[in-house]
Amino acid sequence: MATSARPLVSVKALEGDMATDSAGIPMPHVLRAPIRPDVVRFTHKLISCNKRQPYAVSTKAGHQTSAESWGTGRAVSRIPRVGGGGTHRAGQGAFGNMCRGGRMFAPTKIWRKWHKRVNVRMRRVAVASALAATAVPSLVLARGHRIETVPEFPLVVSDSAEGVEKTAQAIKVLKQLGAYADAEKAKDSVGIRPGVGKMRNRRYINRKGPLIVYGTEGSKIVKAFRNLTGVDVANVERLNLLDLAPGGHLGRFVIWTESAFKKLDEVYGSLETPSLKKKGFVLPRPKMTNADLGRLINSDEVQSVVKPINKEVKRREARKNPLKNAAAVLKLNPYFGTARRMAVLAEAARVKARKDKINSKRTKLSAEEASKIKAAGKAWYQTMISDSDYTEFDVFSKWLGVSQ
Repeated sequence: MATSARPLVSVKALEGDMATDSAGIPMPHVLRAPIRPDVVRFTHKLISCNKRQPYAVSTKAGHQTSAESWGTGRAVSRIPRVGGGGTHRAGQGAFGNMCRGGRMFAPTKIWRKWHKRVNVRMRRVAVASALAATAVPSLVLARGHRIETVPEFPLVVSDSAEGVEKTAQAIKVLKQLGAYADAEKAKDSVGIRPGVGKMRNRRYINRKGPLIVYGTEGSKIVKAFRNLTGVDVANVERLNLLDLAPGGHLGRFVIWTESAFKKLDEVYGSLETPSLKKKGFVLPRPKMTNADLGRLINSDEVQSVVKPINKEVKRREARKNPLKNAAAVLKLNPYFGTARRMAVLAEAARVKARKDKINSKRTKLSAEEASKIKAAGKAWYQTMISDSDYTEFDVFSKWLGVSQ
C-alpha cells in the first residue's frame, strides 16, 4: 500500500501563540514505513487476548444433589437418578449434561490459556505500520473519522497545546484544528451495549475519536482531554497498537504535538539508523520502492519490451467422435468415403442380381393354362364333397358351405 512521502510537515499554531518563521518539520521515517494490514490484524488479535479475565463455572455446579444410578434390569437408562420420593424430582436424571439441572459438558476451568505471547519485533513492526497509516488521509476517512475540515495530514500542533489543563480549553483547541467534528461523532455514538455485557461493568459503548499524542512526560494535556468521550491521550514513547488501530483497523485519526512529532525518529529510528529507545530495532524496508503497479506496467521501459496484445481469439474446437462423425473419420482415413460408396454400390448390385435371378425362374402362364388349372381345382373340390365320409354329419356340410 502506498504511504505518504512529503518531506516537510507544517506546525499549526493555536490562538495566542507567538508567530514563528519555521519552514516545517521533516516527515519522520516511521510515517513512511510499509503498511501491513495482515501484520496489524494478526498482532492486534493476539494482544487483545491479554486483557481477558479468567472465567469458569462453579466446580460444584450440577453436582449439588445426591443421586445414584439404579443399575441395569429396570428398563431405564443407567444415568444417576435423584433418590427419595414424594416429589417430581425423585427419580429424575442428574449430573449428566443431557439432564435438567445437570452440569455442562466439559465444564470451563480458570486455568485455560488466556494470554498470547507476541514477538517483540512483530509488535514493533505492527505499531510502525499503524503509525504510517495515520498519515494517509484516505485510510483515516475509510475508518470513519470526520476529517473534512482538518487542514493537513499528519496534523501537528504547537507545544502550547500541552499546557492546556481544562476540558473547555481542550474543546476550543479541537475546534481550532477542525477536529471537533470527529469528537462530536464519538460523543453522539454513545449507546447501551447489547447482550449481558451491560450488566458486567461495560454498559456503554461508543465510537473512537481522535488520539492525542504528546511528548512531554507529566503534561497537563492528559487531564484536559481525558473527559472527552472517544478521545484518547498517549505518550509518544508508549504508543499502543490497541490505540493506533482499534479493532485491528488501520487509519486512526492522530493529533501530534510538536515535541512528540520530533521524537518519532528517536523512538523508531529509520531504515538505516537503529532506534535509540528500542534496542536493535530498525524500520522494516518496503518490498517495492514504488508501489504504483499501474504506473510501473504502463511505463515506457516496460511497454517497450513486452509482447503486443494478441487480439486474435482462437477458440478450441470441440473434439468429434470418429466412431459417430463421418467428417472426423475422413480426416483420419480419407479412403473411408470411397470405401463406403463402393460398399453401397456393391449392395445395390447384389440386390438387383438376386431379384433378376428370382424373376427368371418364374414362368408366366397363358390364359388357357390358367383357366384349365382353375377348372381342375373346382372339380377336385366337388369330388372331395361327394366322396367325403362325413357327409352324414350336418355340421360338416354346413362348414363346407354346400347343401345336398
